[in-house]
Amino acid sequence: MATAERDYYELLEVDRGASDAEIKRAFRRKARELHPDVSPEPDAQERFREVAEAYEVLSNAETRRLYDRFGHAGLRQGGYSPSFDLGNLSDLFATFFGDDLFGGAAGARAARGADVGAAVEIDLPEAAAGVTRELEVELATTCDTCGGDGAEPGTSLAACAECGGSGMLRQVSRSLFGEFVRTQACPRCGGDGRIPETPCSACDGAGRVLRRVQLEVEIPAGIHDGQQIRMRGRGHAGAHGAQAGDAYVQVRIRPHPALVRDGDDIVAPVRLTIGQAALGATVTVPTIDGETEVEFAPGTQPGEVRVLRGRGMPVLRSARRGDQRLLVDVAVPRRLDDEQRALLEQLDASLGEDAYRQDDDEGFFERLKSAFR
Repeated sequence: MATAERDYYELLEVDRGASDAEIKRAFRRKARELHPDVSPEPDAQERFREVAEAYEVLSNAETRRLYDRFGHAGLRQGGYSPSFDLGNLSDLFATFFGDDLFGGAAGARAARGADVGAAVEIDLPEAAAGVTRELEVELATTCDTCGGDGAEPGTSLAACAECGGSGMLRQVSRSLFGEFVRTQACPRCGGDGRIPETPCSACDGAGRVLRRVQLEVEIPAGIHDGQQIRMRGRGHAGAHGAQAGDAYVQVRIRPHPALVRDGDDIVAPVRLTIGQAALGATVTVPTIDGETEVEFAPGTQPGEVRVLRGRGMPVLRSARRGDQRLLVDVAVPRRLDDEQRALLEQLDASLGEDAYRQDDDEGFFERLKSAFR
């Protein structure tokens, strides 16, 4: 016996004094978890066989009493050998748990509509403010002529011959450890259990027709590039009045010519001339809300970072906003005439070491790194 060293109560995760109902619930839970048609684990079939054996012993008053008194040795001496299935496992599931143990349906169930995907492009300022967009997608929608049941008006529906009106098909597979049952919606009736005697002339009995539909998408402020917006029930219509699928809209944000997004912050370069950096200046800089003027003190250094608090992107589904970081770039003149060169040489000669003294310990590379933290 493969489980001779395993305690049956431990396998089902119940106490030794558990009631029959508790044992049944425990087996149902473990079977859902370990059934080979459900679990991706490589040892799922062996573990399922173990809990099925444990349930077979503990659900029978006689074998449970024998096991409680003498353990596995008592079962063997009593002539017990596991069959795991009370005849077969499909009967076990149907008798105790119904056909829906692994997601099937006890009765007919029409198929839910499929999801639909779409994409929309917006600009960075639109992502900051939030925007509404209209998209046109092709969807399967409920047929107006037949109301979705697929039958020509004035005609009736008949039981599906493929599934006998149950809406479900059962497939039984046999293995060394018993029989396993897999259920699926009937492909002929789509899980409804009925088919039209006279198919609708407008939809050819499908109950749905393709149409171009306008979707109005509300894009929240602060959304990130590549995020999806789920629109519940706005996908393809379900078969025979079943629930519609969802629409998933992926949002792409176009690059901004002057601003770079870094999480919820905005990073922008600011270009100062060598004179502006040395003497100080007030310059116009771009922000996500438009242009604004920023004053730079005399002696502003290349790579210096200026933080504008609360001028970044809105934090998604929050009242907070990120910051904008301005990264200073000092432009050095590339072309000088003789007079300009002489003046610059004269200035450079007149400047002592004290003119270049650094007032803090933060070097250029530290300032550069802090711009992208």
